[in-house]
Amino acid sequence: MKCIVLAAGYATRLYPLTENFPKPLLNVGDKTILDWLLDDMEASGKVNGYAVVSNHRFAHIFEDWAKTKPFHIDVIDDGTVSNETRLGAVKDILFAVRKLSIKEDVIVVAGDNVLDFSLSLFIDYALSKGCSCVMRFFVENETILKKSGVLCVDENDRVLKMSEKPSKPESNWCCPPFYYYTAEDIGRLEEALESGCGYDAPGSFAAWVSENSKLFAMEMPGKRYDIGDLASYENVQSEFRGICNEN
Repeated sequence: MKCIVLAAGYATRLYPLTENFPKPLLNVGDKTILDWLLDDMEASGKVNGYAVVSNHRFAHIFEDWAKTKPFHIDVIDDGTVSNETRLGAVKDILFAVRKLSIKEDVIVVAGDNVLDFSLSLFIDYALSKGCSCVMRFFVENETILKKSGVLCVDENDRVLKMSEKPSKPESNWCCPPFYYYTAEDIGRLEEALESGCGYDAPGSFAAWVSENSKLFAMEMPGKRYDIGDLASYENVQSEFRGICNEN
């Protein structure tokens, strides 16, 4: 399977840290955000190729970082130069799929999240289902739910409905930006976009898959740290400083 990392955003809420530097390469503890994600997946032995989708401004920085890794990473420059002209997450996935002619299962991850558990657990879950999969975690705060992907699932984890940023959330199951797509489903990206699938939020394609194929949702087995602004970055720095000191 291939891994596509969504890293083409401009992280304006983290200025000045990210005014001239990509958020996914900020340090958390003793590693960058991307190092935490990709080192974990490489250790699983289940991923045979990586693509980091960048905007044009930061592509060279990702390329320099990729040269330091012991495994190959394709840096895909989507050609955009500003937050206003960005392609959107779903179109970035399609851009990478076309650029690398991907015709196998794909795990898509946001490059600005850190997890305290291994993604190999999610990969194993998806392989056991034999279908496209997402993760889910319980959220009580309705304000957060309105800014997220929200899932309704049955007793077997199948997603019955998924809504991106709903005005009236129908459940408390929130979907983080980690997605496993089968080769068959990822091959329907163009069809999804042509039929009106949203392209800005990364979960829009997962929502389309839930309506046009099968989608299952594993309950997340640990914590996810979403680095969206300076306060959340300082928080995750503090959390991981403690983890690193314990080790």
